[in-house]
Amino acid sequence: MSQFKVVVTDYEYSTFAPEEAVLDKLGIQLTFEQCKTEDDVIAACKDADALINQYAPITRKVIEQLDNCKVISRYGVGFNTIDVDAATEKGIIVGNVTDYCLDEVSNHAMALLLSLARKVTLLNNSVKNGVWDFKVAVPIYRLQGQTLGLVGFGNIPQTVARKAKAFDLNVIAYDPFVAPEVAAAQNVELVTLEELCKRSDYLSVHVPLNAQTEKMISTKEFAMMKKEAFIINTARGPIIDEQALIEALQAGTIAGAGLDVLETEPIAADNPLLAMDNVILNPHSAFYSVEAETELKRKTAENVADVLSGYYPTYLVNKAVKEKVKLEDKL
Repeated sequence: MSQFKVVVTDYEYSTFAPEEAVLDKLGIQLTFEQCKTEDDVIAACKDADALINQYAPITRKVIEQLDNCKVISRYGVGFNTIDVDAATEKGIIVGNVTDYCLDEVSNHAMALLLSLARKVTLLNNSVKNGVWDFKVAVPIYRLQGQTLGLVGFGNIPQTVARKAKAFDLNVIAYDPFVAPEVAAAQNVELVTLEELCKRSDYLSVHVPLNAQTEKMISTKEFAMMKKEAFIINTARGPIIDEQALIEALQAGTIAGAGLDVLETEPIAADNPLLAMDNVILNPHSAFYSVEAETELKRKTAENVADVLSGYYPTYLVNKAVKEKVKLEDKL
């Protein structure tokens, strides 16, 4: 019998070979659940030593009922499914994986940017509908010298910036938590959000979803943008106020959008964005490659293995937990 109980709260995966390869070394056999609600999680995980989480809600109510839990590790960069403050108060370590899809998401953001710039998707659809005429995409502007504005300047947008410069784009960024020297080292100018909106020809969103960032791009921000500007989102849907975006697109306040994420996923059949030729929609796929998924699963399990072996994980979300509980006291 396994010394520790490790529960996968919910999942969309068909294999767990990467996780098992890591946890087998500790003699741990995973327990698999498909929790949808808080009560589901409590019932399945009350006595668990560790949780691996995808979408199931790990709220304060849930955390208060976790009697033995030492670590919650989430599949992904974001951790908005977990009440981190409640976990910290209870001395539970929270882990994520911040670097598994840097290449994939940055490439996807650039792919959306290039398709919007060159109107590749619009022209493809036009040809397939029997229209052989480049003028359906007029106007198209030269990419060289235009400005890409990055909302956030963490690992992924820094990678986007490097790739964008290969296309001779000028790159600016808004991130109040990044030191100016970090941006300066990459020849990126840090600006206010207002200035970012005013100057950007392409505005790409790369911040985590939390109480401060939810709907941070809304009517006010769209009103400041150029009419020729495009917005791109490969982060989380609710960071953009979707109704405000729809209204801005309908009014011609901005030129278009490339969205890998939406407020509600999957998208509703009556969402006006589906009928807009100047909007590219993808099904939250920017993170994915065969290699990225394998890396994500392995590193998520390594967070658990580290903690259950007496170490803080490489990807520690709630660093304040170190001040509250000594790790050796948890094991």
